[in-house]
Amino acid sequence: MAGSTHTVTNQAPPLSGYDVFTSDRVLTEAVGRHLAAGPREEALAELSGLGRSCGSFQTQEWGAQADGNPPVLRTHDRYGHRVDEVDFHPAWHRLLGKGVSAGLTDARSRPGGHVRRAAAFLMWTQVEAGNCCPLSMTHAAVPALRADPELAAEWEPRLTSRVYDRELRPAHLKAGVLFGMGMTEKQGGSDVRANTTSARPLAEDGAYELTGHKWFCSAPMSDGFLVLARAPGGLTCFLVPRVLADGTRNVFLIQRLKNKLGNRSNASAEVEFAGTWARRVGAEGRGVATVIGMVAATRLDCVLGSAGLMRQAVAQAVHHCAHREAFGAKLVDQPLMRNVLADLAVESEAATTLGLRLAAAGDAAEGGDERERALLRLAVPAAKYWVTKRCAPVVVEAAECLGGNGYVEESGLPRLVRESPLNSVWEGAGNVQALDVLRALGREPAALDAYLTEVGAARGADHRLDAAIGDLLTDLADLASAEGRARLLAERLALVLQGALLVRYAPPEVADAFCASRLGGDGGAAFGTLPPTLDLASVVERARPVS
Repeated sequence: MAGSTHTVTNQAPPLSGYDVFTSDRVLTEAVGRHLAAGPREEALAELSGLGRSCGSFQTQEWGAQADGNPPVLRTHDRYGHRVDEVDFHPAWHRLLGKGVSAGLTDARSRPGGHVRRAAAFLMWTQVEAGNCCPLSMTHAAVPALRADPELAAEWEPRLTSRVYDRELRPAHLKAGVLFGMGMTEKQGGSDVRANTTSARPLAEDGAYELTGHKWFCSAPMSDGFLVLARAPGGLTCFLVPRVLADGTRNVFLIQRLKNKLGNRSNASAEVEFAGTWARRVGAEGRGVATVIGMVAATRLDCVLGSAGLMRQAVAQAVHHCAHREAFGAKLVDQPLMRNVLADLAVESEAATTLGLRLAAAGDAAEGGDERERALLRLAVPAAKYWVTKRCAPVVVEAAECLGGNGYVEESGLPRLVRESPLNSVWEGAGNVQALDVLRALGREPAALDAYLTEVGAARGADHRLDAAIGDLLTDLADLASAEGRARLLAERLALVLQGALLVRYAPPEVADAFCASRLGGDGGAAFGTLPPTLDLASVVERARPVS
């Protein structure tokens, strides 16, 4: 009889064994909306396969194992030789292998490739966000390397390969490679023009020797790195291979791994260059201009990654509340909890819709559409600023929906909570993004024109959106002293764009809830304060994952 007191009741079953893609109506609709008929059917089938993998117990277990067993630095071998290697749990390699094979390092080989990759990246973040870092940087290195056609021809096939090869050996002997980056230095942070790492030209054309220290070097186990260093002609971009063509190790001294709040499966390191061989990418003095394409791509991945974290947190919260009873009813059917869940679902849908729209703009821009390219110049930093800022409060509120269960590691919510602030810091924190928005507004009028054309497509459909567009135009009329309110401008640009997209594409109940609470001022500042007259049940049902 001792065990009779331990009958488990009123607990939600695990959210496992489901298709993360097809159960996400917002994501499936966005993919269908932005792809032409031929690529659409192929993409939907492919993404559903990845979605089933993302939702499987095995893949979820690998994610937990990779996060729970952080990488370990091994500076020397048993004989005292310097090796500077990072050892990872086997789950990390399994995840990276699946991510590479799913095309997360390749957005350019197929029609609609950016949209397809964006959807896959958003799902894969929900499994384990740490391994998304090297996948993102490898994908993003391609536009930077194209500043040197010879380098691009050599490296791009390896970067976009669907083969994961973990061995440290010369890149020309590998079927696929991964890339990291080293931009940040201790004295400068985001101010990369303060970098002091030096680059001395060698006799070999385009080759240099680097000396200096990088405060953050992402994914130090990678095969190559894009770094900024100061050449005679100014700040310049360089490619640093981990292993040289003759098989010898390049000088790449890993001083320590960072002990981070979240993203614990991914190694972030301090590294020293001391006579390190590097190849120049682009012209001397054009380092920032060379890497800007890489930065734009990784910033969009920050938006997609945050959207993925939000989606997983909301899915867990809705799933829990659909099974948990309190005070005689399912939590999901109780008006106040329904309000909270609907509010979270609206935020998640707005983030996903915006992220996929920007990915579609990436496809169009690579096809030569200059208006879409201009839209990205303004919309990416605004979206990066706002969506990544909203991630942490959404995830924390979703964890609260599980009560004490959400504070227990086994639920998976604490891992999401720890991860949720990262994307607002990575690739430039909030102030950097807001100032970049100001630069785009001040220097590139085509970017604002493209933005206004995009939001203007929804004018007349909702009076609150129309009023918000009018207020935004008033704000934009005076940019002379705008730096002190740059965050507010970035926020409003993002909110108006999200509102316009939801009015055009989302069900009326979702667009109504967004415009009422985010644009109309009819709701409160906290989650769960939507006007009770809205159709909240439909909003919540739309966000419910199928288990």
